[in-house]
Amino acid sequence: MKQIIQLGGLSAVNTVMTFLLQWYVLIQLGTGAETDALFAGMTIPQFVLVVISGSLTHVLVPILAGENEVRQQQEAWSLIFLVGGLFGVIAILLYVTASLWIPITVPGFDEAGKALTVELTRIQLLSMMFTAINGVQISVYYARQQFVWAELIPIASSIIVFPFLIWGLPRYGVVVAVWISTLRVVLQTFLLVFAIGKPVYPDLKSAAIKQVWLRIKPLLLGTAYYKTDTLVDRFLLSTATSGSLSLYFLAQQIYGSVSQVLDKAIAAPVVPILSKLYKLRNKEDFIKVYDQKLKLMGMISLASLFIFALVGQDILNFFVGHGNINAKNISELWWIMIWLGGMFVGGVAGQITSSAFYASGDTTTPTRIGIYTYTLYIPLKILVFYFYGVKGLAIITSLFVLINLFFQNHLLKSNRTSSDFDSY
Repeated sequence: MKQIIQLGGLSAVNTVMTFLLQWYVLIQLGTGAETDALFAGMTIPQFVLVVISGSLTHVLVPILAGENEVRQQQEAWSLIFLVGGLFGVIAILLYVTASLWIPITVPGFDEAGKALTVELTRIQLLSMMFTAINGVQISVYYARQQFVWAELIPIASSIIVFPFLIWGLPRYGVVVAVWISTLRVVLQTFLLVFAIGKPVYPDLKSAAIKQVWLRIKPLLLGTAYYKTDTLVDRFLLSTATSGSLSLYFLAQQIYGSVSQVLDKAIAAPVVPILSKLYKLRNKEDFIKVYDQKLKLMGMISLASLFIFALVGQDILNFFVGHGNINAKNISELWWIMIWLGGMFVGGVAGQITSSAFYASGDTTTPTRIGIYTYTLYIPLKILVFYFYGVKGLAIITSLFVLINLFFQNHLLKSNRTSSDFDSY
C-alpha cells in the first residue's frame, strides 16, 4: 500500500505537470481553430508514443525483470541505438512528406488550418526519436523496480520548461507551445540516460534482442492497426464544429491522465511481480495477484466515475474554467466525459488484464482481440458519428473498450483450469 500511495502521488504530480502545460495553452487561446490544429498535430507523435513506447514497455519489462544490471545495461543500449536510429529515419520521412498526408487527415479544416497543422506536426516529429528512446529507458527503470526515478525525471523536465511556455506563448502563439513540448521530451531523454549507465557497444544479435523482436512483432502490428483509432477520431472531428476536436481531445487527456496515475501506481509495479511468478511457474499466486489488482482497479475507476458524474462540472469549472474557456465549453466537456466513461473504466481495468498477458510473454492474444473488435468497430464508429455526432462517437468508443476488457478477462480466466501454465 505504501508503494501504491508513493507512486500514485508522484504519478499524479507528473500527470498534473503534463496537463498544466496543455491547460495553460487552452485558457490562453481558448477552443478554436488554433487549438484544433495543435491537438490534430499531436496525433502522429502520440500514435508513435502509444504504439512504440507502450509496446516496448510491455515487452521489455518482463524480459529484463530479474536480470543483473550489467546485462540490463547492455540490452538497453543496444535497443536505444536500434530504436533511436529506426525512428529517426521514420521521423525524417514523415517530416519531408507532411504537406502531402496531413491535409488528408483533417479534411474539415480550411486551408489556413491545414497549413498550421502541417507546421505544428513537423515540429513535434522532431521529438519522435526521443519519444521512442524514452520507451526503452522507462522499461529499464521498471524492470529494476526504480519506479520513483522514472516519475521524478519527467516532473523535473516539466518544471524546467514551464516558465518558457509562460514567457513565449503570449509572444509567439501556439507554435511556441509545440516547441516547448518537444524540448520537454528531449530533456527527459537526456536526464533518464544517466541512471542506465555509460554507453556500451550495441549487440544487435543478442538472444534478448531476438526475444524482444519475437514478442513485439505481433504487438506492433496489431497495435499499429487498432490504435489508428486516434487518427480516425481526428479525421471525423475535423468536420465537426470548431472547438469540438479540442474538447474531445481534452476529455481523453483528462481520463488518460488519471489512467496513467493508476497505471504507474498499480499496473506497472505488478508486471515485474507477475513476470517473476510466471518464470517460477507459480500459477496460483499469479492468478491471485491478478484478481486482487483487477478488483482494485475496477473499484477505483467506478467510484471515480460516480463522483465525477455528481460534481464533475464544478471540478472542471474550478480547474479548467478560466481565461477563454467559458461555461458552455465546460458543459460540453462534462457531457463528453460522461459519454466516454466506459472508455475510462474499461481502459483502467484493461491495464491489469493486458499486463497479465504481457508478463507471461503472450503479446498475441490481447493483440488478436484488439484487431478483431476494432475491425467491426471502425465502420460502426463512422456510421454512429454520421447520425449522432460527438455524442455517438464517445459512446461507441466506451462500448469498444468495455468489450475488449470482457474478452481479455474471459480468455485469461479460461486458462485457469489448464495444466500448462505456458498457455497464457
